[in-house]
Amino acid sequence: MSDRPSTEDFLRLADPMRRELLAHCYRMTGSVHDAEDLVQETYLRAWRAYDGFEGRSSLRTWLYRIATTVCLTALESRGRRPLPTGLGAPSSEPAAPLTQRPEVPWLEPVPDGMVGAGADDPAAIVTSRESIRLALIAALQHLPPRQRAILVLRDVLRWRAAEVAEALETTTAAVNSGLQRARAQLNDVSPSLDDPAPPLPHEQRARLDRYVAAFESYDVAAIVELFTKDAVWEMPPYTGWYQGAEQIGRLIAVNCPAQRPGDLWLVPIAANGQPSFAVYFRQGDTYHAFSLMVLTLAAEGIRHVGMFFDVGLFDPFGLPHSLPAPEQASAGK
Repeated sequence: MSDRPSTEDFLRLADPMRRELLAHCYRMTGSVHDAEDLVQETYLRAWRAYDGFEGRSSLRTWLYRIATTVCLTALESRGRRPLPTGLGAPSSEPAAPLTQRPEVPWLEPVPDGMVGAGADDPAAIVTSRESIRLALIAALQHLPPRQRAILVLRDVLRWRAAEVAEALETTTAAVNSGLQRARAQLNDVSPSLDDPAPPLPHEQRARLDRYVAAFESYDVAAIVELFTKDAVWEMPPYTGWYQGAEQIGRLIAVNCPAQRPGDLWLVPIAANGQPSFAVYFRQGDTYHAFSLMVLTLAAEGIRHVGMFFDVGLFDPFGLPHSLPAPEQASAGK
Protein backbone atom coordinates (compact mmCIF):
# COMPACT_ATOMS: atom_id res chain seq x y z
CA MET A 1 0.00 0.00 0.00
CA SER A 2 1.38 3.42 -0.98
CA ASP A 3 2.57 5.82 1.70
CA ARG A 4 1.81 8.73 -0.64
CA PRO A 5 -0.51 11.19 1.17
CA SER A 6 -4.00 11.60 -0.13
CA THR A 7 -5.10 14.72 -1.96
CA GLU A 8 -7.31 15.53 1.03
CA ASP A 9 -4.37 15.30 3.48
CA PHE A 10 -2.14 17.49 1.33
CA LEU A 11 -4.83 20.14 0.79
CA ARG A 12 -5.74 20.15 4.49
CA LEU A 13 -2.18 21.16 5.31
CA ALA A 14 -1.42 23.36 2.31
CA ASP A 15 -4.69 25.04 1.39
CA PRO A 16 -4.68 27.54 4.32
CA MET A 17 -1.60 29.13 2.70
CA ARG A 18 -3.23 29.65 -0.69
CA ARG A 19 -3.98 33.37 -0.24
CA GLU A 20 -0.50 34.28 0.95
CA LEU A 21 1.04 32.30 -1.91
CA LEU A 22 -1.21 34.16 -4.34
CA ALA A 23 0.02 37.43 -2.82
CA HIS A 24 3.60 36.25 -3.35
CA CYS A 25 2.98 35.33 -6.99
CA TYR A 26 1.18 38.64 -7.52
CA ARG A 27 4.16 40.61 -6.18
CA MET A 28 6.41 38.66 -8.51
CA THR A 29 4.25 39.03 -11.65
CA GLY A 30 2.03 42.10 -11.19
CA SER A 31 -0.94 40.14 -12.56
CA VAL A 32 -3.85 38.66 -10.64
CA HIS A 33 -4.60 36.30 -13.52
CA ASP A 34 -0.99 35.09 -13.79
CA ALA A 35 -0.79 34.75 -10.01
CA GLU A 36 -3.83 32.47 -9.93
CA ASP A 37 -2.35 30.24 -12.62
CA LEU A 38 1.05 30.10 -10.91
CA VAL A 39 -0.46 29.19 -7.55
CA GLN A 40 -2.25 26.31 -9.24
CA GLU A 41 1.06 25.22 -10.77
CA THR A 42 2.73 25.53 -7.34
CA TYR A 43 0.17 23.24 -5.73
CA LEU A 44 0.43 20.74 -8.56
CA ARG A 45 4.22 20.58 -8.27
CA ALA A 46 4.03 20.41 -4.47
CA TRP A 47 1.50 17.57 -4.57
CA ARG A 48 3.69 15.59 -6.97
CA ALA A 49 6.77 16.12 -4.79
CA TYR A 50 5.12 15.88 -1.37
CA ASP A 51 6.16 12.29 -0.69
CA GLY A 52 9.76 13.54 -0.86
CA PHE A 53 9.21 16.42 1.56
CA GLU A 54 11.46 15.64 4.51
CA GLY A 55 10.34 18.40 6.86
CA ARG A 56 13.77 20.02 7.15
CA SER A 57 11.94 23.34 6.71
CA SER A 58 8.33 24.24 7.40
CA LEU A 59 5.70 23.34 4.83
CA ARG A 60 5.15 27.09 4.31
CA THR A 61 8.81 27.68 3.48
CA TRP A 62 8.84 24.68 1.15
CA LEU A 63 5.76 25.95 -0.70
CA TYR A 64 7.27 29.41 -1.05
CA ARG A 65 10.40 27.91 -2.58
CA ILE A 66 8.30 26.07 -5.14
CA ALA A 67 6.18 29.17 -5.84
CA THR A 68 9.28 31.31 -6.34
CA THR A 69 10.76 28.80 -8.77
CA VAL A 70 7.46 28.62 -10.65
CA CYS A 71 7.33 32.43 -10.91
CA LEU A 72 10.93 32.75 -12.08
CA THR A 73 10.39 30.10 -14.74
CA ALA A 74 7.26 31.89 -15.97
CA LEU A 75 9.02 35.26 -16.00
CA GLU A 76 11.73 33.94 -18.31
CA SER A 77 9.28 34.25 -21.20
CA ARG A 78 7.31 37.29 -20.04
CA GLY A 79 8.10 40.98 -20.02
CA ARG A 80 7.51 43.24 -17.06
CA ARG A 81 4.05 44.65 -16.45
CA PRO A 82 4.26 48.46 -16.46
CA LEU A 83 1.88 51.28 -15.78
CA PRO A 84 1.91 54.10 -18.36
CA THR A 85 4.31 56.11 -16.18
CA GLY A 86 6.76 53.23 -16.49
CA LEU A 87 7.01 53.46 -20.29
CA GLY A 88 9.48 56.33 -20.10
CA ALA A 89 7.43 58.94 -21.98
CA PRO A 90 6.73 62.43 -20.55
CA SER A 91 3.31 63.38 -19.25
CA SER A 92 0.68 63.77 -21.95
CA GLU A 93 -1.43 66.65 -23.23
CA PRO A 94 -5.00 66.18 -21.93
CA ALA A 95 -6.65 67.26 -25.19
CA ALA A 96 -4.54 64.95 -27.36
CA PRO A 97 -6.16 61.83 -28.82
CA LEU A 98 -5.95 58.80 -26.56
CA THR A 99 -3.74 55.94 -27.72
CA GLN A 100 -4.33 52.36 -26.65
CA ARG A 101 -1.79 49.53 -26.57
CA PRO A 102 -3.83 46.46 -25.66
CA GLU A 103 -0.91 44.19 -26.57
CA VAL A 104 1.13 45.49 -23.61
CA PRO A 105 0.90 43.19 -20.55
CA TRP A 106 -0.21 45.97 -18.21
CA LEU A 107 0.02 45.85 -14.42
CA GLU A 108 -3.22 44.65 -12.84
CA PRO A 109 -4.85 45.46 -9.49
CA VAL A 110 -5.62 42.64 -7.07
CA PRO A 111 -8.64 42.19 -4.77
CA ASP A 112 -7.74 42.47 -1.08
CA GLY A 113 -9.90 39.44 -0.37
CA MET A 114 -7.78 37.21 -2.60
CA VAL A 115 -4.53 37.99 -0.80
CA GLY A 116 -5.54 39.27 2.64
CA ALA A 117 -5.24 37.65 6.03
CA GLY A 118 -6.88 38.33 9.38
CA ALA A 119 -5.01 39.74 12.34
CA ASP A 120 -4.96 36.28 13.96
CA ASP A 121 -3.31 34.70 10.92
CA PRO A 122 0.40 33.93 11.49
CA ALA A 123 1.01 34.92 7.86
CA ALA A 124 -0.51 38.38 8.31
CA ILE A 125 2.86 40.10 7.86
CA VAL A 126 3.23 38.72 4.34
CA THR A 127 -0.31 39.51 3.28
CA SER A 128 -0.47 43.00 4.77
CA ARG A 129 -1.92 45.83 2.75
CA GLU A 130 1.39 47.65 2.59
CA SER A 131 3.07 44.82 0.69
CA ILE A 132 0.52 44.88 -2.14
CA ARG A 133 0.33 48.66 -2.64
CA LEU A 134 0.04 49.57 -6.29
CA ALA A 135 3.15 51.79 -6.21
CA LEU A 136 5.20 48.99 -4.70
CA ILE A 137 4.01 46.38 -7.20
CA ALA A 138 4.75 48.79 -10.05
CA ALA A 139 8.21 49.47 -8.63
CA LEU A 140 8.96 45.75 -8.30
CA GLN A 141 8.34 45.42 -12.03
CA HIS A 142 11.44 47.57 -12.66
CA LEU A 143 13.64 44.88 -11.08
CA PRO A 144 15.02 41.85 -12.91
CA PRO A 145 13.08 38.75 -11.79
CA ARG A 146 15.79 37.29 -9.55
CA GLN A 147 16.39 40.63 -7.82
CA ARG A 148 12.62 40.90 -7.43
CA ALA A 149 12.55 37.49 -5.78
CA ILE A 150 15.44 38.36 -3.47
CA LEU A 151 13.82 41.60 -2.33
CA VAL A 152 10.41 40.00 -1.76
CA LEU A 153 11.84 37.03 0.13
CA ARG A 154 14.11 39.21 2.29
CA ASP A 155 12.09 42.38 2.86
CA VAL A 156 8.50 41.11 2.67
CA LEU A 157 8.78 37.54 3.93
CA ARG A 158 11.75 38.38 6.19
CA TRP A 159 13.74 35.30 5.22
CA ARG A 160 17.38 35.07 6.22
CA ALA A 161 19.91 35.55 3.45
CA ALA A 162 20.99 31.91 3.78
CA GLU A 163 17.39 30.74 3.27
CA VAL A 164 17.04 32.86 0.15
CA ALA A 165 20.35 31.56 -1.17
CA GLU A 166 19.19 27.98 -0.71
CA ALA A 167 15.83 28.68 -2.38
CA LEU A 168 17.48 30.36 -5.38
CA GLU A 169 20.45 27.95 -5.50
CA THR A 170 23.01 30.72 -5.15
CA THR A 171 25.37 32.10 -2.51
CA THR A 172 24.62 34.28 0.47
CA ALA A 173 27.02 36.88 -0.93
CA ALA A 174 25.07 36.96 -4.19
CA VAL A 175 21.82 37.40 -2.26
CA ASN A 176 23.20 40.29 -0.22
CA SER A 177 24.57 41.97 -3.34
CA GLY A 178 21.30 41.51 -5.21
CA LEU A 179 19.31 42.86 -2.28
CA GLN A 180 21.48 45.98 -2.08
CA ARG A 181 20.97 46.70 -5.79
CA ALA A 182 17.24 45.99 -5.59
CA ARG A 183 16.73 48.28 -2.61
CA ALA A 184 18.65 51.09 -4.29
CA GLN A 185 16.52 50.86 -7.42
CA LEU A 186 13.28 50.48 -5.49
CA ASN A 187 13.97 53.53 -3.35
CA ASP A 188 14.19 55.63 -6.50
CA VAL A 189 10.64 54.81 -7.60
CA SER A 190 8.60 53.77 -4.57
CA PRO A 191 7.99 54.39 -0.85
CA SER A 192 9.93 52.08 1.42
CA LEU A 193 8.42 48.81 2.63
CA ASP A 194 9.14 50.13 6.12
CA ASP A 195 7.00 53.23 5.48
CA PRO A 196 3.46 51.83 5.57
CA ALA A 197 0.43 53.91 4.73
CA PRO A 198 -1.41 55.12 7.86
CA PRO A 199 -4.98 54.01 8.62
CA LEU A 200 -7.56 56.02 6.73
CA PRO A 201 -8.48 58.97 9.00
CA HIS A 202 -11.90 60.56 9.20
CA GLU A 203 -10.99 63.53 6.98
CA GLN A 204 -9.72 61.18 4.26
CA ARG A 205 -12.97 59.23 4.33
CA ALA A 206 -14.87 62.47 3.96
CA ARG A 207 -12.65 63.39 1.01
CA LEU A 208 -13.45 60.05 -0.64
CA ASP A 209 -17.17 60.69 -0.14
CA ARG A 210 -16.77 64.05 -1.88
CA TYR A 211 -14.79 62.37 -4.67
CA VAL A 212 -17.58 59.88 -5.33
CA ALA A 213 -20.21 62.62 -5.23
CA ALA A 214 -18.19 64.80 -7.62
CA PHE A 215 -17.77 61.99 -10.16
CA GLU A 216 -21.35 60.84 -9.99
CA SER A 217 -22.59 64.42 -10.43
CA TYR A 218 -19.95 65.02 -13.15
CA ASP A 219 -18.64 68.09 -11.33
CA VAL A 220 -15.16 68.47 -12.83
CA ALA A 221 -14.28 71.53 -10.74
CA ALA A 222 -15.09 69.63 -7.55
CA ILE A 223 -12.99 66.68 -8.72
CA VAL A 224 -9.99 68.92 -9.40
CA GLU A 225 -10.15 70.40 -5.89
CA LEU A 226 -9.63 66.95 -4.36
CA PHE A 227 -6.29 66.24 -6.08
CA THR A 228 -2.86 67.26 -4.88
CA LYS A 229 -1.11 69.86 -6.99
CA ASP A 230 1.23 67.27 -8.55
CA ALA A 231 -1.24 64.36 -8.69
CA VAL A 232 -0.81 61.68 -11.38
CA TRP A 233 -3.57 60.00 -13.38
CA GLU A 234 -2.91 56.97 -15.58
CA MET A 235 -5.28 54.52 -17.24
CA PRO A 236 -4.01 51.40 -19.00
CA PRO A 237 -4.38 50.26 -21.75
CA TYR A 238 -4.10 53.95 -22.74
CA THR A 239 -0.44 54.90 -22.89
CA GLY A 240 -0.75 58.51 -21.74
CA TRP A 241 -0.37 59.71 -18.20
CA TYR A 242 -1.26 63.11 -16.78
CA GLN A 243 0.25 65.16 -13.99
CA GLY A 244 -1.28 68.03 -12.08
CA ALA A 245 -4.80 68.59 -10.81
CA GLU A 246 -5.70 71.05 -13.58
CA GLN A 247 -4.38 68.74 -16.28
CA ILE A 248 -6.40 65.84 -14.87
CA GLY A 249 -9.48 68.05 -14.84
CA ARG A 250 -8.97 68.92 -18.52
CA LEU A 251 -8.54 65.24 -19.36
CA ILE A 252 -11.83 64.37 -17.68
CA ALA A 253 -13.65 67.28 -19.29
CA VAL A 254 -12.36 66.47 -22.79
CA ASN A 255 -12.16 62.69 -22.87
CA CYS A 256 -14.55 61.25 -20.30
CA PRO A 257 -17.67 59.88 -22.06
CA ALA A 258 -19.88 61.07 -19.20
CA GLN A 259 -21.89 64.15 -20.16
CA ARG A 260 -24.32 64.66 -17.31
CA PRO A 261 -24.92 63.75 -13.66
CA GLY A 262 -25.78 60.09 -13.20
CA ASP A 263 -23.74 58.81 -16.15
CA LEU A 264 -21.16 57.28 -13.80
CA TRP A 265 -21.71 55.10 -10.75
CA LEU A 266 -18.81 54.37 -8.37
CA VAL A 267 -19.10 51.18 -6.31
CA PRO A 268 -16.58 50.83 -3.43
CA ILE A 269 -14.26 47.81 -3.67
CA ALA A 270 -11.07 46.71 -1.89
CA ALA A 271 -7.96 46.58 -4.09
CA ASN A 272 -4.23 46.67 -3.26
CA GLY A 273 -4.97 47.78 0.29
CA GLN A 274 -6.08 51.17 -1.06
CA PRO A 275 -9.36 53.07 -1.55
CA SER A 276 -10.80 51.72 -4.79
CA PHE A 277 -13.95 51.76 -6.89
CA ALA A 278 -15.60 49.84 -9.67
CA VAL A 279 -16.84 52.42 -12.17
CA TYR A 280 -19.99 51.75 -14.17
CA PHE A 281 -21.19 53.81 -17.14
CA ARG A 282 -24.87 54.30 -17.81
CA GLN A 283 -26.49 53.36 -21.09
CA GLY A 284 -30.26 53.60 -20.96
CA ASP A 285 -31.56 51.85 -17.86
CA THR A 286 -28.40 49.82 -17.28
CA TYR A 287 -24.94 50.58 -15.92
CA HIS A 288 -22.17 48.68 -17.68
CA ALA A 289 -18.66 47.83 -16.42
CA PHE A 290 -16.35 50.70 -17.35
CA SER A 291 -13.16 50.61 -15.27
CA LEU A 292 -11.56 49.88 -11.92
CA MET A 293 -10.11 52.87 -10.07
CA VAL A 294 -7.38 52.55 -7.40
CA LEU A 295 -6.55 55.71 -5.41
CA THR A 296 -3.46 56.73 -3.47
CA LEU A 297 -4.08 59.33 -0.80
CA ALA A 298 -1.80 61.91 0.77
CA ALA A 299 -2.53 64.21 3.68
CA GLU A 300 -3.31 67.09 1.31
CA GLY A 301 -5.43 65.17 -1.20
CA ILE A 302 -5.57 62.40 -3.79
CA ARG A 303 -2.03 61.83 -5.08
CA HIS A 304 -2.49 59.12 -7.70
CA VAL A 305 -5.27 57.40 -9.63
CA GLY A 306 -4.78 54.18 -11.52
CA MET A 307 -7.82 53.64 -13.73
CA PHE A 308 -7.86 50.19 -15.32
CA PHE A 309 -10.07 49.81 -18.38
CA ASP A 310 -9.77 46.03 -18.76
CA VAL A 311 -13.31 45.00 -17.80
CA GLY A 312 -12.06 41.42 -17.54
CA LEU A 313 -10.64 42.55 -14.19
CA PHE A 314 -14.20 42.79 -12.85
CA ASP A 315 -14.29 38.98 -12.68
CA PRO A 316 -11.58 38.41 -10.01
CA PHE A 317 -13.36 41.01 -7.88
CA GLY A 318 -16.65 39.12 -8.21
CA LEU A 319 -18.26 42.16 -9.79
CA PRO A 320 -21.18 42.01 -12.23
CA HIS A 321 -20.59 43.43 -15.69
CA SER A 322 -23.91 45.26 -15.63
CA LEU A 323 -26.22 46.71 -12.99
CA PRO A 324 -29.73 48.13 -13.22
CA ALA A 325 -29.96 51.87 -12.65
CA PRO A 326 -30.76 52.49 -8.95
CA GLU A 327 -34.32 53.67 -9.59
CA GLN A 328 -34.91 50.58 -11.76
CA ALA A 329 -33.57 48.35 -9.01
CA SER A 330 -35.85 50.03 -6.47
CA ALA A 331 -38.85 49.67 -8.73
CA GLY A 332 -38.25 45.93 -8.99
CA LYS A 333 -38.34 45.34 -5.26
